[in-house]
Amino acid sequence: MPARQRLFSGIQPTGVVHIGNYLGAIRNWVRLLESYECTYCIVDYHAMTIRYEPSEMQGRIQELAAVLIASGLTPDRCTLYAQSELPEHAELCWILTTIAGLGELERMTQFKDKSEQDRDNVNLGLLAYPVLQTADIILFKATAVPVGEDQLQHLELAREIVRRFNRKFGPVFPEPQAVTTQGARVLGLDGKAKMSKSLNNYIGLVETPAEIWDKLRPAVTDPQRVRRSDPGRPEICNIYALHRQFSAPDRIHLVERECRSAGIGCIDCKKLLAESLEVEIGPIRQRYQALRADQEQVIGSLRQGAERARAVAHQTMDEVRRAVGLRE
Repeated sequence: MPARQRLFSGIQPTGVVHIGNYLGAIRNWVRLLESYECTYCIVDYHAMTIRYEPSEMQGRIQELAAVLIASGLTPDRCTLYAQSELPEHAELCWILTTIAGLGELERMTQFKDKSEQDRDNVNLGLLAYPVLQTADIILFKATAVPVGEDQLQHLELAREIVRRFNRKFGPVFPEPQAVTTQGARVLGLDGKAKMSKSLNNYIGLVETPAEIWDKLRPAVTDPQRVRRSDPGRPEICNIYALHRQFSAPDRIHLVERECRSAGIGCIDCKKLLAESLEVEIGPIRQRYQALRADQEQVIGSLRQGAERARAVAHQTMDEVRRAVGLRE
C-alpha cells in the first residue's frame, strides 16, 4: 500500500474558536485525516506578529489544543503540537529569508491589509510571515496544504521559494500543492462581516446552548420579513446559510419551504438551527470540558505531538544544513 501524502496546516492561538473557524478549517482537518498523514500546528510564532498579552499566550495555546482534540484531532490520528516547541521552524525561516525577495513580500495582500489595520505595528515578522509559513510546511516536506482563498497567494510564494531553494542548493524539497476542501465561509450574526471575535458577531464552538441562544435570538435575518406573516427569502438569510452547514437535508428543505411560505417565523427558524448546532457541536463541547478538567492530558498530547514532529524536523534540518554548506 503506497504511503499517504504528508499534509500540513496551522492555526493561530488568538482567542475564542468560533463556528466560523470550525467550518472554515477544523471540520475539514478532521475529514482530511482519512486521506493524508496530517500534521497540525498551533502557530504561536505567527501569533506574535500582532499585538498580544504575553501572560495569556500559554492559556490560549492550551485552550486551542483542547478544542482541536475535542473536535477529533486526537494524538492517535495526527501530529498536533505548538510551533515554538520546535526551534527548527525559526532556523529554516532564517535560511529561507536569504532567498526570499523583499519586493515579493511587500506585494503580499495580507501584509498590505494588516499594515493598514495597525500602522503602529508594521513589524518585520509581519513582512516575513509568508516565509515562516513556507518553513512550517516544508520542514515536514509536506506536499499537501489545505488553504482558503486568502492564503493561495502565500502558498504560491511558498512554491516559488521552494523552486528557488532547489535550484540554488539542490533538490531538497517537494513543491507543496493546494488541497481543495469543502470549507465554508460564513458571515457573522450581523449578516454583514465574516464571523469575528473583534466584531462580537460570532458563536463560540464550545459555548453552552443558553449562550448560543442568547446570540442567535437577535441575529439578523431577511430584512423583508418585518411581520411573522411576511414570506422570506432564504437565499439572502444568514440563518439559512448556517442551516445549510449544520442541519440535516430534510430540515434544510423544510426551513426553505416554510420560510418562503411564511409557514414558520424567524424565531422558529433560529430554534431549529439551535437544535442542529447542538447535535454537531454539543459532543465537542462535552469532550472539551472533560479535557479542560484534565489539563495534563492536553499538555501531554502536545508534548507527544512535539516529539513526533521533532524527529521529522531534525532529519530535514540535517539535510538542509548540508545542502546550504553549514555542515560537512
